[in-house]
Amino acid sequence: MLDFRQFWLERIQTGEVTANSANKDLIHIGDVLKTINSMKRLNLELPLGELSFKQGEKNTRPPFSVSWIKNNILANGALLHLNDEARGLLIGMINTGYRPSEGATLTRQTIFLDTAIPHISIEPNGRQLKTPHSRRKIPLTGVSLEVFREFPDGFPRYKKQSAPSATINKFLKDNGLLESPQHSMYSLRHSFEDRMLSAGIDERIRRDIFGHTLNRERYGHGASLDHVALLFSCSVCR
Repeated sequence: MLDFRQFWLERIQTGEVTANSANKDLIHIGDVLKTINSMKRLNLELPLGELSFKQGEKNTRPPFSVSWIKNNILANGALLHLNDEARGLLIGMINTGYRPSEGATLTRQTIFLDTAIPHISIEPNGRQLKTPHSRRKIPLTGVSLEVFREFPDGFPRYKKQSAPSATINKFLKDNGLLESPQHSMYSLRHSFEDRMLSAGIDERIRRDIFGHTLNRERYGHGASLDHVALLFSCSVCR
Protein backbone atom coordinates (compact mmCIF):
# COMPACT_ATOMS: atom_id res chain seq x y z
CA MET A 1 0.00 0.00 0.00
CA LEU A 2 2.91 2.33 0.74
CA ASP A 3 4.32 1.62 -2.74
CA PHE A 4 0.93 2.57 -4.18
CA ARG A 5 1.02 5.83 -2.22
CA GLN A 6 4.54 6.53 -3.51
CA PHE A 7 3.27 5.99 -7.06
CA TRP A 8 0.69 8.74 -6.54
CA LEU A 9 3.18 11.00 -4.75
CA GLU A 10 5.48 10.91 -7.79
CA ARG A 11 2.58 11.85 -10.07
CA ILE A 12 1.62 14.74 -7.77
CA GLN A 13 5.20 16.01 -7.73
CA THR A 14 5.45 15.97 -11.52
CA GLY A 15 2.16 17.85 -11.80
CA GLU A 16 0.29 15.08 -13.61
CA VAL A 17 -2.44 14.88 -10.96
CA THR A 18 -3.64 16.86 -7.96
CA ALA A 19 -3.55 15.65 -4.36
CA ASN A 20 -7.35 15.53 -4.51
CA SER A 21 -7.28 13.09 -7.46
CA ALA A 22 -4.79 10.85 -5.66
CA ASN A 23 -6.89 10.88 -2.48
CA LYS A 24 -9.96 9.73 -4.40
CA ASP A 25 -8.10 6.65 -5.63
CA LEU A 26 -6.74 5.93 -2.16
CA ILE A 27 -10.29 6.15 -0.79
CA HIS A 28 -11.49 3.57 -3.35
CA ILE A 29 -8.65 1.19 -2.45
CA GLY A 30 -9.34 1.76 1.25
CA ASP A 31 -13.00 0.85 0.77
CA VAL A 32 -11.97 -2.42 -0.88
CA LEU A 33 -9.60 -3.27 1.97
CA LYS A 34 -12.26 -2.43 4.57
CA THR A 35 -14.79 -4.66 2.82
CA ILE A 36 -12.37 -7.61 2.68
CA ASN A 37 -11.37 -7.05 6.30
CA SER A 38 -15.01 -7.13 7.35
CA MET A 39 -16.21 -10.02 5.17
CA LYS A 40 -13.24 -12.22 6.01
CA ARG A 41 -13.39 -11.21 9.69
CA LEU A 42 -9.67 -10.50 9.69
CA ASN A 43 -9.93 -7.89 12.45
CA LEU A 44 -6.97 -6.01 11.01
CA GLU A 45 -6.16 -2.45 11.98
CA LEU A 46 -6.07 -0.41 8.78
CA PRO A 47 -4.43 3.01 9.31
CA LEU A 48 -5.83 4.29 6.02
CA GLY A 49 -6.29 7.86 7.22
CA GLU A 50 -2.52 8.28 7.35
CA LEU A 51 -2.20 7.65 3.61
CA SER A 52 -4.06 10.70 2.32
CA PHE A 53 -2.24 13.68 0.85
CA LYS A 54 -2.47 17.30 1.86
CA GLN A 55 -2.91 19.72 -1.01
CA GLY A 56 0.36 21.36 0.03
CA GLU A 57 2.33 18.23 -0.85
CA LYS A 58 2.31 19.23 -4.49
CA ASN A 59 5.55 20.98 -5.35
CA THR A 60 5.67 23.84 -7.85
CA ARG A 61 8.51 23.03 -10.22
CA PRO A 62 10.78 25.85 -11.41
CA PRO A 63 11.21 26.27 -15.18
CA PHE A 64 14.34 25.21 -17.03
CA SER A 65 16.22 28.17 -18.45
CA VAL A 66 16.57 28.28 -22.23
CA SER A 67 20.36 28.09 -21.93
CA TRP A 68 20.09 24.94 -19.78
CA ILE A 69 17.78 23.26 -22.28
CA LYS A 70 20.07 24.07 -25.20
CA ASN A 71 23.46 23.53 -23.56
CA ASN A 72 22.65 20.56 -21.33
CA ILE A 73 19.50 18.62 -22.21
CA LEU A 74 19.97 19.07 -25.96
CA ALA A 75 23.75 18.87 -25.86
CA ASN A 76 25.27 16.36 -28.26
CA GLY A 77 25.16 12.91 -26.63
CA ALA A 78 23.42 14.09 -23.43
CA LEU A 79 20.42 11.77 -23.98
CA LEU A 80 22.38 9.00 -25.71
CA HIS A 81 21.71 6.39 -23.01
CA LEU A 82 18.04 7.24 -22.53
CA ASN A 83 15.86 4.81 -24.49
CA ASP A 84 14.69 6.22 -27.83
CA GLU A 85 11.00 6.62 -27.00
CA ALA A 86 11.67 8.27 -23.64
CA ARG A 87 14.06 10.64 -25.40
CA GLY A 88 11.39 11.45 -27.98
CA LEU A 89 8.76 12.02 -25.31
CA LEU A 90 11.09 14.39 -23.48
CA ILE A 91 12.16 16.42 -26.52
CA GLY A 92 8.59 16.54 -27.81
CA MET A 93 7.61 18.35 -24.62
CA ILE A 94 10.13 21.17 -25.07
CA ASN A 95 8.16 23.20 -27.63
CA THR A 96 4.66 21.90 -26.91
CA GLY A 97 4.39 21.94 -23.13
CA TYR A 98 2.19 18.85 -23.15
CA ARG A 99 1.77 16.86 -19.97
CA PRO A 100 3.93 13.68 -20.01
CA SER A 101 0.82 11.49 -19.91
CA GLU A 102 -0.61 13.40 -22.90
CA GLY A 103 2.55 12.90 -24.95
CA ALA A 104 2.51 9.19 -24.13
CA THR A 105 -0.95 8.70 -25.69
CA LEU A 106 -0.15 10.30 -29.05
CA THR A 107 -0.48 8.04 -32.08
CA ARG A 108 -0.24 8.33 -35.85
CA GLN A 109 -3.91 9.38 -35.79
CA THR A 110 -3.18 12.36 -33.52
CA ILE A 111 0.21 13.40 -34.98
CA PHE A 112 -0.19 15.50 -38.12
CA LEU A 113 3.06 15.99 -40.03
CA ASP A 114 1.90 16.23 -43.66
CA THR A 115 -0.22 19.34 -43.21
CA ALA A 116 0.38 23.03 -43.80
CA ILE A 117 0.84 23.44 -40.04
CA PRO A 118 2.36 20.30 -38.47
CA HIS A 119 0.69 19.72 -35.12
CA ILE A 120 -0.45 17.25 -32.50
CA SER A 121 -3.99 16.80 -31.24
CA ILE A 122 -4.48 16.01 -27.56
CA GLU A 123 -7.45 13.63 -27.35
CA PRO A 124 -8.75 11.20 -24.68
CA ASN A 125 -7.36 8.25 -26.71
CA GLY A 126 -7.71 5.58 -24.02
CA ARG A 127 -7.14 7.92 -21.06
CA GLN A 128 -9.37 10.47 -19.41
CA LEU A 129 -8.18 14.01 -20.02
CA LYS A 130 -7.27 16.01 -16.92
CA THR A 131 -9.86 18.73 -17.61
CA PRO A 132 -12.54 19.39 -20.26
CA HIS A 133 -10.22 22.05 -21.71
CA SER A 134 -7.34 19.59 -22.17
CA ARG A 135 -8.57 18.61 -25.64
CA ARG A 136 -6.58 20.86 -27.96
CA LYS A 137 -4.24 21.19 -30.94
CA ILE A 138 -0.61 22.28 -30.54
CA PRO A 139 1.67 23.33 -33.44
CA LEU A 140 4.96 21.45 -33.81
CA THR A 141 8.06 23.60 -34.11
CA GLY A 142 11.83 23.36 -33.71
CA VAL A 143 13.26 20.28 -32.00
CA SER A 144 9.77 19.00 -31.14
CA LEU A 145 8.84 18.89 -34.82
CA GLU A 146 12.10 17.10 -35.61
CA VAL A 147 11.50 14.44 -32.99
CA PHE A 148 7.94 13.70 -34.18
CA ARG A 149 9.26 13.23 -37.68
CA GLU A 150 11.44 10.54 -36.11
CA PHE A 151 8.47 9.09 -34.16
CA PRO A 152 5.40 9.56 -36.40
CA ASP A 153 3.60 6.78 -34.48
CA GLY A 154 4.24 8.33 -31.10
CA PHE A 155 5.68 6.40 -28.18
CA PRO A 156 3.80 3.07 -27.87
CA ARG A 157 6.19 1.80 -25.19
CA TYR A 158 4.69 4.36 -22.80
CA LYS A 159 1.10 4.44 -24.01
CA LYS A 160 -0.23 2.30 -21.15
CA GLN A 161 2.09 3.59 -18.43
CA SER A 162 0.40 6.08 -16.13
CA ALA A 163 3.63 7.89 -15.20
CA PRO A 164 6.19 7.82 -18.06
CA SER A 165 8.01 10.70 -16.38
CA ALA A 166 9.46 8.36 -13.71
CA THR A 167 11.98 6.83 -16.11
CA ILE A 168 12.89 10.20 -17.58
CA ASN A 169 13.23 11.99 -14.25
CA LYS A 170 15.54 9.26 -12.95
CA PHE A 171 17.72 9.58 -16.04
CA LEU A 172 17.87 13.36 -15.79
CA LYS A 173 18.82 13.17 -12.10
CA ASP A 174 21.42 10.41 -12.56
CA ASN A 175 23.06 12.25 -15.45
CA GLY A 176 23.23 15.73 -13.94
CA LEU A 177 20.66 17.15 -16.34
CA LEU A 178 18.46 18.82 -13.72
CA GLU A 179 19.18 22.52 -13.32
CA SER A 180 18.51 22.21 -9.57
CA PRO A 181 17.19 19.51 -7.21
CA GLN A 182 13.74 21.10 -7.53
CA HIS A 183 13.63 20.66 -11.32
CA SER A 184 12.00 17.72 -13.10
CA MET A 185 10.80 16.81 -16.57
CA TYR A 186 7.67 18.83 -15.82
CA SER A 187 9.86 21.93 -15.62
CA LEU A 188 9.88 21.90 -19.44
CA ARG A 189 6.17 22.73 -19.33
CA HIS A 190 6.86 25.68 -17.03
CA SER A 191 9.73 26.78 -19.27
CA PHE A 192 7.54 26.78 -22.35
CA GLU A 193 4.95 28.95 -20.65
CA ASP A 194 7.66 31.41 -19.59
CA ARG A 195 8.89 31.60 -23.18
CA MET A 196 5.37 32.22 -24.47
CA LEU A 197 4.92 34.93 -21.84
CA SER A 198 8.22 36.57 -22.86
CA ALA A 199 7.08 36.48 -26.48
CA GLY A 200 3.96 38.45 -25.52
CA ILE A 201 1.51 35.65 -26.31
CA ASP A 202 -1.99 36.41 -25.04
CA GLU A 203 -3.23 34.68 -21.88
CA ARG A 204 -6.22 33.12 -23.68
CA ILE A 205 -3.87 31.48 -26.18
CA ARG A 206 -1.47 30.31 -23.48
CA ARG A 207 -4.30 28.75 -21.50
CA ASP A 208 -5.73 27.09 -24.60
CA ILE A 209 -2.31 25.63 -25.48
CA PHE A 210 -1.77 24.30 -21.97
CA GLY A 211 -5.30 22.95 -21.56
CA HIS A 212 -5.97 25.25 -18.62
CA THR A 213 -9.29 26.74 -17.62
CA LEU A 214 -9.93 30.41 -18.36
CA ASN A 215 -11.04 32.64 -15.50
CA ARG A 216 -13.84 34.08 -17.57
CA GLU A 217 -16.35 32.92 -20.19
CA ARG A 218 -14.74 31.48 -23.34
CA TYR A 219 -16.04 33.34 -26.41
CA GLY A 220 -15.37 32.27 -29.98
CA HIS A 221 -13.12 29.44 -31.14
CA GLY A 222 -9.86 31.01 -30.04
CA ALA A 223 -6.77 31.60 -32.19
CA SER A 224 -6.37 29.53 -35.35
CA LEU A 225 -3.63 26.93 -35.62
CA ASP A 226 -1.65 28.94 -38.18
CA HIS A 227 -1.85 32.06 -35.99
CA VAL A 228 -0.56 30.15 -32.96
CA ALA A 229 2.24 28.60 -35.07
CA LEU A 230 3.32 32.09 -36.13
CA LEU A 231 3.41 33.21 -32.48
CA PHE A 232 5.36 30.08 -31.54
CA SER A 233 8.18 31.12 -33.87
CA CYS A 234 9.19 33.68 -31.23
CA SER A 235 9.25 31.24 -28.30
CA VAL A 236 10.67 27.90 -29.49
CA CYS A 237 13.93 26.18 -28.66
CA ARG A 238 15.53 25.12 -31.94
